[in-house]
Amino acid sequence: MDEPLEVVDVVADSGFEGVVTWLLRLVGLLALFGGLGLWLGTELGLLWLPAVLILVGFVLLVAPSVLLLLAEFA
Repeated sequence: MDEPLEVVDVVADSGFEGVVTWLLRLVGLLALFGGLGLWLGTELGLLWLPAVLILVGFVLLVAPSVLLLLAEFA
């Protein structure tokens, strides 16, 4: 758990925390919409792939804010 916090701390110190946060959120949004598109556009086969994409999308939308908050307290 220390390695991700160290990376986030380095990014926060470099001043690019806003850019990295929004880049991760954009990738998360694309994964979320991709998963929803696969789920709504396919039949009942391969439902695990859209579920994984939706889960990864939610994690990438929330994780940057949580990691930056934890880095500030650490």
